[in-house]
Amino acid sequence: MSIKPPFTDLEIRKAASGFYQGHSLAIAFLSKGIMVALVIWALVWPANANGVLGSLNWALLEGFNAFYIIIVGLFAFFLFIVALLPQTGKRIMGTPGEKPEFSNFSWFSMMFGAGLGVGLMVFATAEPLGLWGSNPVVVAGDVAGNTEAALTSGFRYTFLHYGFHAWAIYVVTGLSLAYYAYTRDMPLTIRSALTPLFGKLMNGFLGHVVDVLGVVATILGVSVTIGFGVSQFIDGLYAITGMEWMMDMTGDAPAPATVGLIAGLLVIMSLSIISAVSGVGRGVKYLSNLNLVLSIILLLTFVVFGSFLFAMTTYASAMVDYILNFISLSFEAYNPQSVEAFSAALPEAAQPHAAALADGARNAWGSYDGFVAGLSGDAAALDEDTLRAAYDAGADQRLFGWQAGWTTFYWAWWIAFSPFVGLFLARISKGRTVREFIIGCVFAPALVCFAWMTILGGTAIDLELTGNAEGAIIGASNTAKLFVTLGQMLEGGLLSAITVMCVVLILTFLVTSADSGILVMNTIMSGGDQEIGNKHKIIWGLILTSVIGALLLAAGENNPLDALRNAMIIGALPFTMVMGLMCVSLAKALFRDQKRDAAASTAAAE
Repeated sequence: MSIKPPFTDLEIRKAASGFYQGHSLAIAFLSKGIMVALVIWALVWPANANGVLGSLNWALLEGFNAFYIIIVGLFAFFLFIVALLPQTGKRIMGTPGEKPEFSNFSWFSMMFGAGLGVGLMVFATAEPLGLWGSNPVVVAGDVAGNTEAALTSGFRYTFLHYGFHAWAIYVVTGLSLAYYAYTRDMPLTIRSALTPLFGKLMNGFLGHVVDVLGVVATILGVSVTIGFGVSQFIDGLYAITGMEWMMDMTGDAPAPATVGLIAGLLVIMSLSIISAVSGVGRGVKYLSNLNLVLSIILLLTFVVFGSFLFAMTTYASAMVDYILNFISLSFEAYNPQSVEAFSAALPEAAQPHAAALADGARNAWGSYDGFVAGLSGDAAALDEDTLRAAYDAGADQRLFGWQAGWTTFYWAWWIAFSPFVGLFLARISKGRTVREFIIGCVFAPALVCFAWMTILGGTAIDLELTGNAEGAIIGASNTAKLFVTLGQMLEGGLLSAITVMCVVLILTFLVTSADSGILVMNTIMSGGDQEIGNKHKIIWGLILTSVIGALLLAAGENNPLDALRNAMIIGALPFTMVMGLMCVSLAKALFRDQKRDAAASTAAAE
């Protein structure tokens, strides 16, 4: 029985003339309307915007934490199966025999810079250190944080957050878009990925909604990335110049102030718009190559002057531990614990004091000692065994709070980032096989991320374990930990030179991420057209700048990145559902294309 041809007649109505010539008016107006409304809300009613975003974010985490965890695990296993199957893995994303557009070096440089460059600069030291002090094994009370016993579990979750799962999120979107664009000659836009399921419905309003969800997720995902990156950029400038006007000096450690963040944002986004106007063939490619070279120099600095033997030993043991725990890491989701459930789990002597015990015992970011120290009155007079049992009774909520605030935050960040990175990966991967795309974009960069985390983060941990740092690295803000670690390793002119190089590297990573995001947003607006007018690149650059700036101002001085994080997690949820449908759609397309090929071969033989 013959199989009917796939639906490829995707029509995205575009303006024939005027300012929006070649662009979809529906996508442009819906996307810009949402972003302008968010900016006005954050600027006119900042306290309300910050409060509502925070409350809605926590409500969504309580309801959808398990959904985020499980679906990301499914993404990873889906890609493993697609790569392993001979029929699917060997398919070329393009015409038979077509050669890749970019060399392997440039291809890897661009995926590295766009995918996790800023994240690695900020979190290569901060992530292992943070998870060394707090992870589910520590939160459950099985080991003490910031001790040698916590190393294994700390790097287990470090590898989880920056490993195969993270890149699988990007590749689900990228593979879907590349497959339809290059094997079926369809527009390189989000709605193309759902045509095997919805067919001609993607030509109408439903298709517009899918593309708009992609644009909104992209803006919010890129905004968080730039927010963290700008914060580290300001920390680096402070380390070089000592200019205190950029910093908030009132806390335990200096941290970038809102005025510094806004100033840094304006510099970064101005350069990003200039780079975006220059085009992917020049701006992004050359900046990405520069990024990779400077990254290698930074890595070699830690190899020579850091704790390389400690790092490599940690890499090997952490990799084995990560693989052994891969399935549980993929699907073990924690659910919120109600106060009533906590009270019921308390020993009888503690039940009259449930209200006084609840906050400390259920706090994912506290400790048993902190819990006991925070008690007063009759609750503080309870015996040691009762207090220990009360703390254990709050373990479920602590585990949920940790996962929602850490792993689920990362999954939402990578998902919000995936329309940008996925479409960008698709844009630079024409002519590659499906298996090459998955291996090249999941396994290879993940292994590099692991090396970064163990070499940079392992050096920071070793400095703390041996007592050389005396708590200086742990006490620094997340975006300053890299510079504090360098200060513990180096001195004199070499320290100054490497610090300046790091600031340049952060700058180029930020520019690469921002200008790539601008290009991707305009590609979606134009229905997959990669030749985009400069005026639209400039406008979306300004919109992106306004969104980040408004949300930084709304959050205030205490936690200036909070509003960005909350908005991103909220915006990522609808696109997570779209990605789930992408997997179903791609599975159907691959299966039916294989059936068509088999039928064509049979007919030719006859």
